Amino acid sequence: MNAIEPIPARVSVLVPVYQEEETVERCYQAIVDVFAGLPGYDYEIIFTDNHSTDRTFPILAGIAARDARVRVIRLARNYGYQRSLLVGYKNADGACAIQLDCDLQDPPELIPRMLARWREGHQVVYGIRRSLRDRAGTAFARRAFYRLIAALSEDDLPVDAGEFRLVDRCILDELRHVQDTSPYLRGLIGSMGFSQVGIPYDRGIRTAGQSKFPLRQMIALAVDGLLNHSLLPLRIASAVGLFVGSITFLLIFVYLLLRLTLGAGWPAGFATTTLLLLMSITLNALFLGIIGEYLGRVFMQAKHRPSPLVEVALNVVPSRIGEEASP
Repeated sequence: MNAIEPIPARVSVLVPVYQEEETVERCYQAIVDVFAGLPGYDYEIIFTDNHSTDRTFPILAGIAARDARVRVIRLARNYGYQRSLLVGYKNADGACAIQLDCDLQDPPELIPRMLARWREGHQVVYGIRRSLRDRAGTAFARRAFYRLIAALSEDDLPVDAGEFRLVDRCILDELRHVQDTSPYLRGLIGSMGFSQVGIPYDRGIRTAGQSKFPLRQMIALAVDGLLNHSLLPLRIASAVGLFVGSITFLLIFVYLLLRLTLGAGWPAGFATTTLLLLMSITLNALFLGIIGEYLGRVFMQAKHRPSPLVEVALNVVPSRIGEEASP
């Protein structure tokens, strides 16, 4: 009697793309080459196209036409990197999913090591960026931000870890319930707990094309990460307001005491008074702005906007596209 061969574990490889006509074919081939050396695994590749306007989607359509393991989801507009990635996670069918950027700065060759750690029982295996190929100023800002948000967050967030990670099916099931309009996925996954382990690696250079993540978007992502995982800005606002208020009341008390005991008048100085008023107005504006950031997110969440709308889907089960969990 022949022994029954075990069913290969299915791995979902998630690749968000935007204006990557020069890299998608190369990225696809790199993933195929890696899994050619992993006979114990089945796989699917999910490309989420953030409404590219170049030849990215036609190239992906051609790949999907000749390889049924490739699934392509084209969004109706550019919803941003994080929301595009979340669509990929929600449509992953595998026992685990691995997120990989199309520019191949995060090496696909690390996938076998990630799968080995997953087989050991870890639900999250993330890459730790041992070195960066960014400019010195950008690299310093990245590392400083990782440490800042880790220090400020109430969650246990890994340092020097980007989006390159493997997540288990249990994480994927939880991500299907997420309806955040401004998600910060690396922090969200890190806050879920379970067994998480890092693998250090050296980040490579972009294989082709230009970066689609300029400084403005980096700053926006940093703000999302900070506001999604820390209440410290609100607490700083409250503490500074309390401190300034205490100093003000102390000055009023001292003035009244001197006025009643020594008959002293209020010190002359129009410039000093004006500066103090301006300082008070500045503090109010600053902290109202911080509060406004949080209220803005509550407002966007309360509107219950639909998930990113899909314009075209190839090799995808229709009922799974844009799937949302019931409240």
